[in-house]
Amino acid sequence: MKSIAIFCGSKAGNQAIFIHTAQCVGQVLAKKGITLVYGGGRSGLMGTVADSALQAGGRVIGVIPTALVDKELAHPNLTELHVVRNMHERKTKMSELADGFIALPGGAGTLEEIFEQWTWAQLGIHAKPCGFLNVNGFYDPLLQMIQRTVDTGFTQSRFADALQVSDQIEGLVEKFELYHSPEPKWGVSDVTP
Repeated sequence: MKSIAIFCGSKAGNQAIFIHTAQCVGQVLAKKGITLVYGGGRSGLMGTVADSALQAGGRVIGVIPTALVDKELAHPNLTELHVVRNMHERKTKMSELADGFIALPGGAGTLEEIFEQWTWAQLGIHAKPCGFLNVNGFYDPLLQMIQRTVDTGFTQSRFADALQVSDQIEGLVEKFELYHSPEPKWGVSDVTP
């Protein structure tokens, strides 16, 4: 695993464990020689994970839309910063640069980003792992909802099972290194009513 995209909050959240975890993520990725790919911002958990990786000697690649650069939200000290036209290009570029995708705590943007990559994996657009760093049970309700989509017949269990979950970044990276992607959607079993 050469690079991992981290999706996380542009805010810090209201629990110290969120900041502490973002710091650990940056440090662990740097120490393992894994390039951090992220949204290019300097605020919240995004800025924390980038700063931690840089301070630990890691490579950090940011991808940020022009509109956010214009609002002076871009991190000024990254290894590389890609400025793109819009959010769609941002997600596509991050997908091209990363070998896997991890969601830390965050809001709507974080959820949208990880769900798009998980959807792309299901469709066979890529075969890269997607996972949740489940800090202090943050994602427990969401994981229950994903299971509900399986239980009610909207998601094949192989796709829910393919989501990697851990409360420790080291455990999640290890799972990513052992990851085998499931058969993409629209096999014979997926077309039956």
